[in-house]
Amino acid sequence: MAEKMWPRMQAWARRLRRDAHALFLAARDRRTPWPARLLALAIAAYALSPIDLIPDVIPVLGYLDEVILLPLAIALVVRLIPPALMVEHRAAAERAAARPRSRAGAVAIIALWLAALALLGWWLWPATPA
Repeated sequence: MAEKMWPRMQAWARRLRRDAHALFLAARDRRTPWPARLLALAIAAYALSPIDLIPDVIPVLGYLDEVILLPLAIALVVRLIPPALMVEHRAAAERAAARPRSRAGAVAIIALWLAALALLGWWLWPATPA
């Protein structure tokens, strides 16, 4: 039973991620009604943000927003967006997820962070004369 549940949960999580991206795209589309645009932007920003309403360090309640509140909010906003428009944005989100990731970009970002840390270390701990 558990081995059948895991793939379903993974598929559900992928759909949530895709819908969060699709909501972001819908929020930027002028064809989306303005109340739905505002809610879609807020929900997409919250879904993609590292900051949580309920911190994850709180046992059980910490994951309440990711498991219950966020999917409910996404479902609500999806109902406010015209279905044809949502299909279009879901397809665009799928295409974006299928694009290859740039390893060179990741290496550049890591190099920038390492350079910033080295500069910070040099600034905080100046060399002492011998």
